[in-house]
Amino acid sequence: MSKMSIDPGADARALRRHALSGPAMGARWSAVFFAAGDVDEAALTRRLQGAVERVEQQMSTFRPESDLERLNAAQVGIWIDIPRELMHVLATALEVGRLSGGAFDIGVGDLVKAWGFGGARMPDGGRIAALAGRPSFEPPKTLQLDPAACRARRLAPLRLDLAGIAKGFGVDELAREMLEAGLSSWLVGIDGEMRAQGLKPDGRPWTVAHERPSVGRRDILGVLELSGAAVATSGNYRHRVEVAGRTLSHTMDPSRGAPLDNDLAAVTVLGETCMAADAWATALLVHGAIEGPALARRLGLAALFVRADGEAEMTWPLAPPPEPAIAPVDGRCTA
Repeated sequence: MSKMSIDPGADARALRRHALSGPAMGARWSAVFFAAGDVDEAALTRRLQGAVERVEQQMSTFRPESDLERLNAAQVGIWIDIPRELMHVLATALEVGRLSGGAFDIGVGDLVKAWGFGGARMPDGGRIAALAGRPSFEPPKTLQLDPAACRARRLAPLRLDLAGIAKGFGVDELAREMLEAGLSSWLVGIDGEMRAQGLKPDGRPWTVAHERPSVGRRDILGVLELSGAAVATSGNYRHRVEVAGRTLSHTMDPSRGAPLDNDLAAVTVLGETCMAADAWATALLVHGAIEGPALARRLGLAALFVRADGEAEMTWPLAPPPEPAIAPVDGRCTA
């Protein structure tokens, strides 16, 4: 595929806006970009679709033949060859888990299924009780990585789940494809996880609407401006399950072995990569409205915390939506 780029000296009026999209991870991927001259949109779409397909083939828990599921199905203690991309994501997940004190835990796959997420229709009370006493995910006691040989092995019968980081990595893979295609001004995303590069022809950053965490409605809390950065949100107001009249979050609290139940509605994190932002959004959400902001400040993370009562706390300035009308935005940031 031929290289495409924006000439800094080109007339902004000669730059054409392109918008592409396709299915990805139970949602949709999107790519918006500006380029001068002809662009083979079909070829670029195939390239981007191939990128997210590779991520799903490696990291999906819904595909029995995925590389992650091969690792989950392998006998404890047996080394399994894995792709370098999966190795990178697993290593990052372990590091975020360590730095977050276990709040980010990729060993909760059994709990996710037992509570009725991940394809199950109803919670399995017996299975939940059996898992309650199981030790939490503590590498290297439960997972060992061999980056030099690109292999991994489980050291305990825990099911790995990358739902809190794989989507972010998928966005980074879209970004990599855009850069390799020679594009220098773009916004890519999967669902609400976004990453932007460069500026729009008018010299302004890309804009992303940050949703107010409200169940059953879509309101804008504020607007993020992105350039050379990624954003990810984790919340309890979109993917939920009803259990005995209670609405439960899809995010697991590793310390309780149960769906998250605290005073936060959503956490949004800005970062250099969407993979890291995705993982940290989940970790900070689990920590709650007191410990979450404290950890973010201690680690220098740019994060926005929205409590269940609608009050917000941030470690970076969030521009309010324009009044009286909200200006069009290029992407939407949702949980």
